Amino acid sequence: MAHEKISKELFKPAHIDSAKSEEISKPSLNYWQDAWLRVRKNKGAIVSLIVLAILTIMALVGPHINGYGIDEQNLKHSNLPPRIQGLENISWLPFDGDLTRKNGDVYNAYEQKNVDEYYWLGTDSLGRDLFTRVWKGTQVSLYIAVLAAVIDMVIGVLYGAISGFVGGRTDNVMQRITEILVGIPNLVVVILMIIVLDPGILSITIALTITGWVGMARVVRAQVMKLKQQEYVLAARTLGLSNGKIIWKHLLPNLAGVIIINTMFTIPSAIFFEAFLSFIGLGLQPPLASLGTLIDDGFKVLQLYPYQMIIPAIIISLIMICFNMIADGLRDALDPKMRD
Repeated sequence: MAHEKISKELFKPAHIDSAKSEEISKPSLNYWQDAWLRVRKNKGAIVSLIVLAILTIMALVGPHINGYGIDEQNLKHSNLPPRIQGLENISWLPFDGDLTRKNGDVYNAYEQKNVDEYYWLGTDSLGRDLFTRVWKGTQVSLYIAVLAAVIDMVIGVLYGAISGFVGGRTDNVMQRITEILVGIPNLVVVILMIIVLDPGILSITIALTITGWVGMARVVRAQVMKLKQQEYVLAARTLGLSNGKIIWKHLLPNLAGVIIINTMFTIPSAIFFEAFLSFIGLGLQPPLASLGTLIDDGFKVLQLYPYQMIIPAIIISLIMICFNMIADGLRDALDPKMRD
């Protein structure tokens, strides 16, 4: 009897609440929420995002912090090394105002010139404050790069989407045009722009955008040609949607990840190209400053005053590394093939 009682209790059917059985244990996430969760797991991308945010804020507010003008010259204060109040007595930090001559002698440039002011990043050969100029140059470089990348994105996405979606003879003609543009070196385009226009932000931006959108257009075209054969596109066409609405409502949202990733990789390339042009003298002209012009000025006096080149070189290196790390993290997060 005891054995029969135990058996009945063991095989007694459990009461299941039908309402609770249909509850979702985890909140449903859309595509972008899931991508953000994946990006947060990438420590390199998050650290790069924080560093890039700090650099961007400093580029906006840095030129107005210490009260020196961008082109304010004081020849008596020329070529002064970095000195920061409160850190000048710490020997292992390079903020004490000391310089080293070619024979190895160390001297304090501020004491030699009887300067009581503090220049946080030093001064250049004309006595201009490098802290102000470095952050203004960062602002200009970021502005040119982001503007060129946005223009490349708009032109490349529209061109590639139309070429891939229409196909046929239209696609063939449009692709021959891109092949012609790819064959033109960027440096030749820049020189032509400088001949036609004055060297400056406008000429560099136009030169970067003339051929820079081709890569984006090719990527978008390839994706559109693959997606336009999907069932939801055929269903939308059957329902009578125009080609423009199909591209805008159905294809572009599915291309958002590819577009964002390629744009993020384009920005550091544009920053480097602008710096290269300014370094060889084809970019911005005085009194305008960018990271490229600052590196060029510092390179001329590298042996005597290395800080004038090292500081802007560190800033541009950080910007390029951060953008590449963020783009790499976004690629892992937005690419369905990279999911666990």
